[in-house]
Amino acid sequence: MKLKASLALIAAASLTACVSAPPPRQLPQPTQPRGVEGSWVDPNGIVSSFQGGTFNTRSSDSNTLLASGTYVNLSPTLVEISMTSLVRKTQSRVNCSLVTPNQLNCTQDSGAQFSLMRRG
Repeated sequence: MKLKASLALIAAASLTACVSAPPPRQLPQPTQPRGVEGSWVDPNGIVSSFQGGTFNTRSSDSNTLLASGTYVNLSPTLVEISMTSLVRKTQSRVNCSLVTPNQLNCTQDSGAQFSLMRRG
């Protein structure tokens, strides 16, 4: 009789342990970057940053500010930048298209084109 009672107690404890165990934790999914927010680099190593409507470009070697301005999202994939070049002392507009989450193709109002790659 003691054996049956012991087995019943062990079975009940095992069942309780299974029922009261917390569910497995879900790992957070990596987030995809949204829009142009963040840091970008051109083939020459010039770093451009987009943050909260503010745009700036800095040299990669000395971190010298080369251009600054603002940007607006015209759509989820189109951005218009109004910037002032501190090197040339000129103002210009640049239209950029987010062709992939990590590539931004841009055309200056002068017609010059360039691409930026997201830094990660």
